[in-house]
Amino acid sequence: MKLNALDARQRLEHDHATRTAQLAAMDDPADRTADGPAARQAHTIRGVLKEIEQALDRLAEGTYGNCQGCAKPIPAERLEILPYASRCVGCQSRAV
Repeated sequence: MKLNALDARQRLEHDHATRTAQLAAMDDPADRTADGPAARQAHTIRGVLKEIEQALDRLAEGTYGNCQGCAKPIPAERLEILPYASRCVGCQSRAV
């Protein structure tokens, strides 16, 4: 099943709201140190939020679903699993 623009936007907005709520729930400075597990988790969540926001930008620009590495379409299966993916599996594996 291929994601259409409306489905993609809804998934991305839902993921953004979920991650924002996760971050807000752990946003007690007394519960974490600069290098503790909660700080690392918050850093990871902020990174995912940034990726989601970039995916929403690509959706608005009309480039959502195209790999930023090779410009080919990202397989629908990948976008179903990771709607904010910016690269196909091949380009992502080379980027890591």
